[in-house]
Amino acid sequence: MAKQTVARSVSRWIIKGLLIFVIGSIVWVGLYRFLPPPVTVTMLANAVDGRGITKDWMSLDAMSPNMARAAIAAEDGNFCSHFGFDFKAMQKAFKSNLQGERRIRGGSTISQQTAKNAFLWQNGGYLRKGLEAWFTLLIELMWPKHRIMEVYLNIAETGLGTYGANAGSMRYFKHDASRLSRAEAARIAAVLPLPKKRAAIAPTGFTRRYGDKIARRIGQVQRYGLDSCLK
Repeated sequence: MAKQTVARSVSRWIIKGLLIFVIGSIVWVGLYRFLPPPVTVTMLANAVDGRGITKDWMSLDAMSPNMARAAIAAEDGNFCSHFGFDFKAMQKAFKSNLQGERRIRGGSTISQQTAKNAFLWQNGGYLRKGLEAWFTLLIELMWPKHRIMEVYLNIAETGLGTYGANAGSMRYFKHDASRLSRAEAARIAAVLPLPKKRAAIAPTGFTRRYGDKIARRIGQVQRYGLDSCLK
């Protein structure tokens, strides 16, 4: 009898905890639908390491459209057509990694990266991946694609202690993101996967080649309307 009472008590606490988490996360995502995230776990972690936090929010409408197109070209060509997850890209990345390619590929969409950057932390195993999936579903349900891209381009790390395309543009090119050329936007997009190891100004090696490739793809994104959900 005592064991049954304890089991029921534990079950009630688990259910209450889940309800609090679900309601809390929905409210949190709802707030960020309209308010810029003031700070993220990544920003705080880097600040503790002494890198500081440099950011300057800019609306997506104020940014050069080259920046969003560069992000789509580099990170997520199906951004406007998927519902948060690109299973074909995941499968392709998995096969590529199994074949032992030198550069490890990821299959995360911009929506997944936005969920991780805004609400979670960078490292972690299955727990973080599970939470990332949950928050990805929430932002896809509660935010338009325009907002997902806007948040992504304002909180993604674009350099050591630098967050967002606008702050990155100021750091590398000495002008704001409204004036980004194709080549400049492509260089920032090339930095996004490894901002601690790459620089957008005077890039060399892989970063330079990758930036040039993204710059060429920007025209295709525009030509084929792959950014149509942002207009």
